[in-house]
Amino acid sequence: MLRLRNMIWAILLIAVLVMAGASLRSSIAQKASVPRAQNNLALGEEQVKQLLLLMDTDHDGKVSRQEYMSYMEAEFDRLDRNKSGDLDVSELTRSSLSASHTTYAFTGK
Repeated sequence: MLRLRNMIWAILLIAVLVMAGASLRSSIAQKASVPRAQNNLALGEEQVKQLLLLMDTDHDGKVSRQEYMSYMEAEFDRLDRNKSGDLDVSELTRSSLSASHTTYAFTGK
């Protein structure tokens, strides 16, 4: 009887350990598939630097309100392909603010 009880306890202990291991493995896999916030920040840093270079027309290392507004007006005009004065969903889905397109001249307005 004592031997049967010990065997049952051993089987239960093994089952609990297996379930705990499976749960831990699943938890680790989920954490591995979620990108860390700091990695996303590091990935976007290069794009921000490129945008700064495009917007900073006086090359002082800062973007003034005028530089920002001039850049965004030029972007709006570039995206507004049908020149309606409004951006629709299809025009916005083509949007990608990046350094891959032409730098716009600062008009000083």
